[in-house]
Amino acid sequence: MFFPDTEFVLACLVLGTVVGFFAGMLGIGGGALLVPILVSLFEQQHVTPDHILHLALGTSMAAIVMSAAISLRTHHAHGAVDWSVVRVMTPGVLAGTAVGTFIARQVSTQTLSLFFAVFIGYVALNMLIGIKPKPARQLPGPAGLVGVGGGIGLVSALVAIGGGALTVPFLTWCNRDLRHAIGTSAALGLPIALGGTAGYIINGWDVANLPPQTLGYVHLPALVAVVAASLFTTPMGARAAHRLPVPMLKRLFSLLLIGLAARMLWKLWLG
Repeated sequence: MFFPDTEFVLACLVLGTVVGFFAGMLGIGGGALLVPILVSLFEQQHVTPDHILHLALGTSMAAIVMSAAISLRTHHAHGAVDWSVVRVMTPGVLAGTAVGTFIARQVSTQTLSLFFAVFIGYVALNMLIGIKPKPARQLPGPAGLVGVGGGIGLVSALVAIGGGALTVPFLTWCNRDLRHAIGTSAALGLPIALGGTAGYIINGWDVANLPPQTLGYVHLPALVAVVAASLFTTPMGARAAHRLPVPMLKRLFSLLLIGLAARMLWKLWLG
């Protein structure tokens, strides 16, 4: 049986504090940090190994809902959300997220993780060394945006991220201002998180031997602790995004992506 102790709750509070700040500042959901640390915390609490990863994924997605909503509100107040892009991409994002959550338990993610790690590593290096897109490059038409949204939603659901690791590079590659790309990514992170959370709850609803205090694959004590801490730090991060110089913001974001890619590749190497 799994009854969270004080140490577990404190660890989740610290995790929420850090994740909330980066989620607000960089337009990411925070799953890249949440999932591996939650896996470690659940292992220490002797959760059934077969359920640890799915609980981490589902709880991460649920936590992203609040951080995405707070980040969205702050970026909108700064006029940094391109709502025309959000409206067009959201149907694709929701469809891709729904598909991703339902195949998460049945398909090995090793190949997808390798592709994702190489892709975001390439994008991050481009941002870090300052390779610029062609001046004439623009966003694709509505059909293209819906398709891109579907791909972002699918990958985000499978690895429990808010989509910023894909949305921000895509928008900046299409010559959108970085701050607007981050704000728009935060807005798209909300439907990703809502759809992903619903999917993980449904997928885990009838699963046997889950620990108590769970809703499907969402662990409620961990969720409450992470969200409670992120309530304070997410707006701080979002405000920081509008005060830091753009080159510094790009370096921070690219280094975060490189770290995420390296972590994925290391896990794949260890098998």
